[in-house]
Amino acid sequence: MAEQPVADEPLAVPAVVSVLSAVLQRQAERNDAASDGQRAPSAFQGVRKPSISVRRYLERIFRYACCSPSCYVVAYIYLDRFAGSRQAVALDSFNVHRLLITSVLTAVKFMDDIYYNNAYYAKVGGISLMEMNYLEVDFLFGIGFELNVTPVTFSYYCSVLQKEMCTESIPPPLPPPAAAAASRSLCCLTEEEPSSCRQKQLAV
Repeated sequence: MAEQPVADEPLAVPAVVSVLSAVLQRQAERNDAASDGQRAPSAFQGVRKPSISVRRYLERIFRYACCSPSCYVVAYIYLDRFAGSRQAVALDSFNVHRLLITSVLTAVKFMDDIYYNNAYYAKVGGISLMEMNYLEVDFLFGIGFELNVTPVTFSYYCSVLQKEMCTESIPPPLPPPAAAAASRSLCCLTEEEPSSCRQKQLAV
């Protein structure tokens, strides 16, 4: 069985992670309330809502992915582009987690020189490698392979997130789960944390 990721010690969660999770959680809840129960078919759509909150999930991605904070801004831009091209697929509690892990994976490959491979991100995200690969391809087609982000666009989305942070009180980061939970196997989108892997696997 392949090793699972582990963090040596808890990292301070940057504000961009907290505010982005708050924005996406609010959007998902708004679309949940407006939904009539009929959802457009999508590779990102889950059968049921994951038990882990958007905030906890994004903090877990941050804790184990070790990507630069700018990747979360770029992931937000990609999510916006995806929403613009796939308007029938509304971001909700059934797809937000898969969209998040896929957008961050896509952003880190474009932004960072060194990053974990898809197998590692699949474990962090609580999905299989096959699903991670499929979601990545579907997401790339969804944004029309438009990966480039200009400084002007990046600055605009930074200002949007900063405005969100100023207009609402963002609570402090949640503490990491108990150490006992870290030893559990990660096979679904739950509160469980990944459990082992100290060496970074480089994407080929």
